[in-house]
Amino acid sequence: MDKKLEPIVKTIQEKFGATLEEFRDEVHLFVKPEQIVEALTILRDEYKFEMLSALTATDYFPQQMPRFHVVYQLTSVEKNLSVQMRVPVNGTSPKVPTVTRVYEAANWRERELFDMFGVEVEGHPDPRRILMPDDTEGHPLRKDFPLGYEEPQFSFNFDEIGLKKPFPKE
Repeated sequence: MDKKLEPIVKTIQEKFGATLEEFRDEVHLFVKPEQIVEALTILRDEYKFEMLSALTATDYFPQQMPRFHVVYQLTSVEKNLSVQMRVPVNGTSPKVPTVTRVYEAANWRERELFDMFGVEVEGHPDPRRILMPDDTEGHPLRKDFPLGYEEPQFSFNFDEIGLKKPFPKE
């Protein structure tokens, strides 16, 4: 871990009881959903993590508790530091509070989080789907989402796939 990151990690651990995981020199801090807004506010205001670089999720299906980790990747351009906050949520009703009041850039990313993973963002100002049509059933980045009907085409099944595929009429 970067020496400049140690006091920051220590503060988050003491204040929120966050657990730490290091992987390939990346720092991951785990907090509860109800703590994420305050934790991000402290990181932004006191430690100059001014950029929300990414907001996404990881699906650990078939595991249900936690099924998802909502991932907030933060960057401090001034200090040249990066930290990842993770919020474990269950699979039956995954919810996190909105962080749009802390990082305005979270607005569309939280919509994408719901659209692709089905993680509800409580208090979001505009919770509509953003990538998929409104009538889409399910969430495409979940591991249990059906992959579709078309078989991959390889050299050994080229003719067989060609027979089943709809082609435009000439």
